[in-house]
Amino acid sequence: MIKTNEEIEKLKKASKLADDCYNYIVSQIKIGMTEKEVASLIDNYFLDHGATKVSFETIVGSGPNSGAIHSTPSDRVINYEDVVQLDFGCVLDGYCSDCSRVLFMGRVKPKYKEIYDIVYEAQKAGVENTKAGMKACEIDAISRDIIKSHGYDFKHAVGHGVGIEVHEDPTISPKNENDIIENNMVITIEPGIYFEGEFGIRIEDTCVMINGKLEPLNKTTKEIVIINN
Repeated sequence: MIKTNEEIEKLKKASKLADDCYNYIVSQIKIGMTEKEVASLIDNYFLDHGATKVSFETIVGSGPNSGAIHSTPSDRVINYEDVVQLDFGCVLDGYCSDCSRVLFMGRVKPKYKEIYDIVYEAQKAGVENTKAGMKACEIDAISRDIIKSHGYDFKHAVGHGVGIEVHEDPTISPKNENDIIENNMVITIEPGIYFEGEFGIRIEDTCVMINGKLEPLNKTTKEIVIINN
C-alpha cells in the first residue's frame, strides 16, 4: 500500500494526463453529442497521448443516467440542462489514474447546485482533514458525516487505494477499522449523492499522503463548470 517515490512520480504523471484529458473534454463536449461519443473522445485522448489503456471503462452518464453510481456510456443524447457525470482514468507507465468531475449543460438547476455544493463540501473536507495515522473508517466518516448532516447519504465507500491497479487496498469505508493511512499511500476521495433515474453527482481526486497531509494529484477545477456549446 505504501508507494516508493518513483511510484508516486508515475502516479502524478498519470493523474496529470487525466487532468489534461478533462480540460480537453471541457473544450469539446457539446449539447447533442451522445454519451458514447464523449467516452470515445476520452479514451482516444488517452491513447493518443501515451497511455497504454484506460484504467477502467470510462463512465459518461448524462441526465437520468448520471443517477447510477456506475453508468455505462449509451446512445443517449446529451441535452440542455443535463448533469454529465464523468469518471475516467488511464494507465501510463504501468500506473493508474482515477478522477471524477461533473459538467452542467447550459445552466445549473437550483437542485443540482444544492447537491453539487454538498458533495464539493464533503470532498474538500475529506481531502483537507485527512491526516497520516488516521484509520480508513475515520477518513470515510469525514465526507459521509457532512452528507448525512444535509439529510442525504451515499452507498459506496469514500475511496480506495490506487497504484498498478486502479482499485487497491486500502478501501476507505466505514467497515475498514484496520488499515491506517500512512505517508506515501495513494488513495481516492470520492463522495457522491445519487437520485436513481434523475441525476447524480460525484467528485473524485486521487491523492497522496505527503508529510502527514493529503495532497490531490488531480489539479483541475472542482468549481461548477457550465458548458454553453
